[in-house]
Amino acid sequence: MLHPQARAFIDLLAARGVPPTHTLTPKEARRVYRERRSFTQPEPPALARIESLAAEGPAGAIPLRLYSPVPREKQHGLLPVLVYYHGGGWVIGDLDTHDTLCRQLADESGCAVVAVDYRMGPEHPFPGAVVDCVAATRWIARQAEALGLDAARIAVGGDSAGGNLAAVVCLALRDAGQGEGLPHPIRFQLLIYPATDMRRCAASHSTNGDGYVLTRDTIGYFHDHYMGEGTAQDMDWRASPLLHKNLGGLPPALVITAGYDPLRDEGLQYAQRLTESGVRTVLVNFERMIHGFILMGKVLDESGTAVSLCALELRKALRAAT
Repeated sequence: MLHPQARAFIDLLAARGVPPTHTLTPKEARRVYRERRSFTQPEPPALARIESLAAEGPAGAIPLRLYSPVPREKQHGLLPVLVYYHGGGWVIGDLDTHDTLCRQLADESGCAVVAVDYRMGPEHPFPGAVVDCVAATRWIARQAEALGLDAARIAVGGDSAGGNLAAVVCLALRDAGQGEGLPHPIRFQLLIYPATDMRRCAASHSTNGDGYVLTRDTIGYFHDHYMGEGTAQDMDWRASPLLHKNLGGLPPALVITAGYDPLRDEGLQYAQRLTESGVRTVLVNFERMIHGFILMGKVLDESGTAVSLCALELRKALRAAT
């Protein structure tokens, strides 16, 4: 059953007449998503170090934000790091919409977090986001020691569209081979209700496609702004990592899904294929939750539980390299 807090949140959106995302222009949708933070997100924890950076990318500088729970001058050795790609359907979201979550993950895990502000559609359609995320991850690995980070202990992660990008980055860097990948393999992938199949054919798109904030119409809106209208590119694994023929040799994964999420079954299917391919994978379904819940700790209690679970798995995965 749907969590009563999730039901109350959905009812409040309706009572206040909050327009569905797919009825807005991308510019309006970005503003509304950013403004919703004050209502749904908890107070951000203070951190010892937050720094703006820029990675070199094929299309220009890629803005980054570094979060560290330890002051640089008090570090004893290099910190493990999570490279984080924000959600928002490859159309909305930015460093600010996910600032609280990145702070929480750094604070609770003891790891550094570097958030990536990749290019988005419709201004920069597929595969612009993929190109930026791969380039940013490579840059972070190259600059790790100068930033006080450990290039041998890098994880990648993201929520929704960001989970899609984290999965794709792992595949792209694995496939790049010697000299084109990272100096050390990625240690862990954190996939929070990831989009893994642009065909949008899983059963949960029908069962959860209306009434739970993220709808089929909004998913179609995101798809068309990112991928272009039609389905010509949907089979490309850089858009649909579930369709990659080989998921072996990838980093261990934590996959989180939500019971009332249209993307639930895509996450389940990806977790299952990872496990069948020999990748150590943990799947946790928050049965009573809706898509986006991990950002809503001010109104949904299970958000905090999910954040703590992610932080715990990060700590375990990014222990000192052996």
